[in-house]
Amino acid sequence: MSETGPAAGARAYWKRNLRLLAVLLGVWLLASLGLGILWVRPLNAFQLGGFPLGFWFAQQGSILVFVLLVLIYALAMDRIERRRREG
Repeated sequence: MSETGPAAGARAYWKRNLRLLAVLLGVWLLASLGLGILWVRPLNAFQLGGFPLGFWFAQQGSILVFVLLVLIYALAMDRIERRRREG
């Protein structure tokens, strides 16, 4: 039996929300743990602003990625909520 009405809309809303969160948290994990810790040595072969790239990601890059992900989340949730109100 399939649900219709407000319960189905709420379930779809949370499914989209959780999928978005999972993707964004995966990107944040990749940026902070991967680029800042696990792959720091290969990245240090490159320079950014006079600093090794691995060091830069550990100190600045992961923070900038986090701020960007918060902005992406806010914009995506605004769009998801607008669709829910319209339909």
